[in-house]
Amino acid sequence: MSIVVKILIVIICPIRAFLLLYEKALLFILRFSGILKVLLQKHRTKERNNATFFDFSCLRKCFFRKTSLTLRLTKTYCLMISKTYFRYIWLLNLFLGKRIAYTYEEIAELWRTDPNGGDKYPLRTFHEHRKGIKEMFGVDIICDKSVGYTYYVRNPEVLKSDKPKEWLLNQYNIPKDFLVDYKMRDRILLEKMARGHEWVKTIIQAMQKNEELEIDYQKYDAPMETLHMQPYALKAYNRRWYLLGYVKEKDAIRTLGLDRMNSVHATTTHFKMPDNFDAQKFYANTVGVYVNDENPVTEVKIRAYGKQVEYIRSSPLHKSQSEGRSKYGEFAEFTYRVSITPELISHLLAMGDRVEVLEPVELREEMKERINSMLNFYK
Repeated sequence: MSIVVKILIVIICPIRAFLLLYEKALLFILRFSGILKVLLQKHRTKERNNATFFDFSCLRKCFFRKTSLTLRLTKTYCLMISKTYFRYIWLLNLFLGKRIAYTYEEIAELWRTDPNGGDKYPLRTFHEHRKGIKEMFGVDIICDKSVGYTYYVRNPEVLKSDKPKEWLLNQYNIPKDFLVDYKMRDRILLEKMARGHEWVKTIIQAMQKNEELEIDYQKYDAPMETLHMQPYALKAYNRRWYLLGYVKEKDAIRTLGLDRMNSVHATTTHFKMPDNFDAQKFYANTVGVYVNDENPVTEVKIRAYGKQVEYIRSSPLHKSQSEGRSKYGEFAEFTYRVSITPELISHLLAMGDRVEVLEPVELREEMKERINSMLNFYK
């Protein structure tokens, strides 16, 4: 045997032995975890007894298959988390409904007969979910042994006082089959957000770290400009994303549409959020996203006719909405405390002849001008 072959054997044999040992250890771990089937058995070297042979192509296939497997595992694990989280939401919605107390047997039966449930709900799993809800939402599901072991939520006000958690709860009120299993994708139709959603991840990460953003921004009627912005909050409105923050170049707080951003990059410059800043209060007196400190808050009164009355009652134009004079089946008057903005006017115009602006006079005149301008297109 030549010296070269001997050297190759001395080098390859230990490597081969190590890989085989690694393979056996991995197989043992996978069997022990109970998650995966044996994957590497088919990818062993073709000639175990031949110390001079090593199948590198087989090792490469094995590596890529393991990588693919890792991705599948990650997806499976995410789905498991999603399903667990869905049960949290399902339980909370159950207890926060009209009825406030249930026995475990009633809960298990409701889950079994629910279109989005259907499987068993073991008592141990139920208690684990109670614990998870306590940790995630701060909501206590308590057992009242004095009334036949019934369960109820002791502190439902927690969700109402914590806006992020209330928002998180509301976001999952879509059937599980769509969110988790994706089986209903052809039968549940959602509106697509406009261009710009690709910047959301970068923006949220910058918000978490309080990093300034460099944004190439172009309005529809202006040339592109580079802005440096301290991101305060994201707002979704009318199928578009908007970013609220302080813009250095403007020396003011502005709202920028993500669909008009050509590029977004986080910088190494950090900023401190204003202690007294509240995004909810910033938009409190406006309909939409347009805010101008020079626009005073005024009282707006409208009159809705016919079916539009019920639409406005069920979906208020603004949170300040209050109902005044009305006549059943004919009309109802609604009053708001808002700033007069382009979005407000657009909303009112969209209601057509089913809504009339009564006050203030300047808004009523603005509506007349807009309507006459539209009428000129049809002469």
